[in-house]
Amino acid sequence: MTIREAKDIIDRYELKSVMTPDEEFLLTEAFNYIIEETKDTRYMVRLGGWYYEQKDFDLALKYYEMADSYGDPWAPEGLGYIWYYGRTGEKDYEKAFRCYSRAAANGFLRSKMKVADMYKNGYFVEKDTDKYRELIEELYDLVNEGYGWDEKNDIYIRLARIRKEQGRKEEAIELFREAREYLTSKLEYNPFFGDMNVMKWLMDDLSELTEPDMDALDIYDLYRLMKEPCKASFTYKGKGYEVESFREDDGSVSVRFGGRWYRDIDEFFKKAEIDGERIPVLYSKISAVKAEPPADPSGR
Repeated sequence: MTIREAKDIIDRYELKSVMTPDEEFLLTEAFNYIIEETKDTRYMVRLGGWYYEQKDFDLALKYYEMADSYGDPWAPEGLGYIWYYGRTGEKDYEKAFRCYSRAAANGFLRSKMKVADMYKNGYFVEKDTDKYRELIEELYDLVNEGYGWDEKNDIYIRLARIRKEQGRKEEAIELFREAREYLTSKLEYNPFFGDMNVMKWLMDDLSELTEPDMDALDIYDLYRLMKEPCKASFTYKGKGYEVESFREDDGSVSVRFGGRWYRDIDEFFKKAEIDGERIPVLYSKISAVKAEPPADPSGR
């Protein structure tokens, strides 16, 4: 393998939403080859990020720490996520705060946002909601000046919740809707499990403030609609598809799509495929989403 060949493999497979075991092996071999040959920290953090998305957090930690030891400016942010969420075991808010603070000092807005979250929740630092609001307002101004497109939806969501608490309902709704638009674009590029969770919570936030427009649904409205038994249809490449949710005996709601069952709407969005691509990746090609109660509520 050459460096050029390794880079070609990474470009071909890194962002595929569905990979075979052989493709995964080839991808990690290519990453490790470049890392060994070049010591380029960008590939260390990218491989760490890939393992993070696969929920192999021990290996994510390994490559984030490797990148940090070589002075990568972003690596502390990756480490912050490991310690903040306790991905490899126990949560360590002191380590998380120090890592996020270092990355924030390096100019990474997401880390500054996570520092704000720690002030909001009182994690390691004393709880300070005024400081939280101040930091989020500052970040909102920065993203509107053209900084941090990737962080835009998360910052908008936080400010929307602040506006909601302030009783500024219409502003909150508009911010949530704009956040949804940015997040949808991100998920088409990479349906990362963390961003899928954010979309689910965002739809919950919108549900508290406004009803879905049944004449202008999109695929993510299923997060709201399929909390109850429901049948939805949509079109992809001129072909019609149906997805249904059903109430189980234990009170949970399962989902059926394409002859397969999913334990809930989360699993549907994370695992359902059409032509080897996941549903979020196909978002802009999915049209005519309609929903109604299922013909057979039992589904059995």
